[in-house]
Amino acid sequence: MLRVNDIKINVRNKDQHESIKHHLYNLFKQSIDDFIIIKKSIDARNKKSNGVYFVYEVLVNLPANERFLKINNVSVYTKEEYQLPTIERDLKNRPIIIGFGPAGLFCSYILAKVGLKPIIFERGKKIEERIKDVEEFWNNNKLNINSNIQFGEGGAGTFSDGKLNTNIKGSLRQKFILETFVEFGAPKEILYINKPHIGTDILRKVIINMRNKIIDLGGTINYESALTDIIVKDNKLKSIIINNKDEYETETLVLAIGHSARDTFKMLNNNLTMEPKAFAVGVRVQHKQIDINKNQYGLDHRFLPPADYKLTYQTKDGRGVYSFCICPGGFVVNSSSEENRLCINGMSNHERNEENANSAIVVTVSPKDFGSNIFDGMKFQQDLENKAFSEGKRLIPVSLYKDYKLNQISTSFGTIKPIFKGGYNFANINNIFPDYINNSLKEGIDYFSSKIDGFNNDDVIIAAVEARTSSPVRILRDDNLESNIKGIYPCGEGAGYAGGITSAAIDGIKVAEKIIK
Repeated sequence: MLRVNDIKINVRNKDQHESIKHHLYNLFKQSIDDFIIIKKSIDARNKKSNGVYFVYEVLVNLPANERFLKINNVSVYTKEEYQLPTIERDLKNRPIIIGFGPAGLFCSYILAKVGLKPIIFERGKKIEERIKDVEEFWNNNKLNINSNIQFGEGGAGTFSDGKLNTNIKGSLRQKFILETFVEFGAPKEILYINKPHIGTDILRKVIINMRNKIIDLGGTINYESALTDIIVKDNKLKSIIINNKDEYETETLVLAIGHSARDTFKMLNNNLTMEPKAFAVGVRVQHKQIDINKNQYGLDHRFLPPADYKLTYQTKDGRGVYSFCICPGGFVVNSSSEENRLCINGMSNHERNEENANSAIVVTVSPKDFGSNIFDGMKFQQDLENKAFSEGKRLIPVSLYKDYKLNQISTSFGTIKPIFKGGYNFANINNIFPDYINNSLKEGIDYFSSKIDGFNNDDVIIAAVEARTSSPVRILRDDNLESNIKGIYPCGEGAGYAGGITSAAIDGIKVAEKIIK
């Protein structure tokens, strides 16, 4: 097989398949009817002059002879696949995984595939029931503190855009994750598009299919089952307590608890070594999706999927401001998990067909801002969420950007229609944050208008508070991925080792590999 990269086809060409075939004919001087797309991205760098192009990388079934290999952008393709590790140890008891988000899901899946029959405990409910609880909260503001956007089967990413891109490059584990998602119902395009996403609607079905496979392979999944204590003897894990009553002996415990399990972090602090870490907090902004499309793609936006963006800025006093977790064609959602506290997130379906784009605009904070004690960052998050709950009168606090800048409460929306899941009230968002965050957000948003025209328009909708961009603590682990207590493996985003669905899943696989070996 030969790899051919840098095939540029104008997005206006209606038959992209035929255009690729024509390009291949010009390269190899022979007809090639079958090829496999392994990468597809969008090049809009010269949108005003040359238009926008899809850029493809494809595989063709041709011999690696000298003539072909002299052609520019042609190389030999060597297929590489993720290989399951071989079991190299005996376990007295079945391994236990706490949390069934991306890290716990893939850790469980790998362990089940090699025959180790993991036992999973998830404090929330299975997806079918969890969806009902979340919708009840959005519609009637009745919160179930153990079954919500943060807690339940699939983790927080289940109610998101389902983004699968990561800064980890060239990883066979990443390839395996995408292939696994496709095997269980995700669209095949995630295998090759540059910024793959599934969407909350499809991701839910994929997770149900993976759950059923893990059970078929001998795994056991327990819902509404929270880790409430760990029993340690001679610096080794002896057993765990679930729901303050049921004890399970095990020498292997994976802590894939997610970044919102604040009560669990406090319990674990009795035995495990932890440290505070930096994270970011801020707001969600809503723009008309068509305005983002026009800015990113120009006139060719009509031929392209909803556009995203990535923006970064350093303020005059050296603080970082950046866009985070953009949801093209999506919703801003109330993602609270604690009484009298309010936080938000973004969510999109696979089609991304809502009228607005939304993303978090966040400001970096560190122990220098909130304190160096282990749970000072968590308390900082909670204080912001308390203020958001109060300012929004129990609902999402919302403002137009012009009123946020003027330190006043809005009275009506402008040209942008609000798209939320969960109720909202107009509020003065300045009252939620300390001055240095408000000033940084305004400075950053104004700067971003130099990158995306209209980013700081008066009618842009601002909502608060985006406080859970990542875990405020890290559970320390060694080169074997174990904590200071032998047999306990901190894992994923909550433990401080990932950021997003794919990186959390990769960390879950890494931990599974260590357990197997």
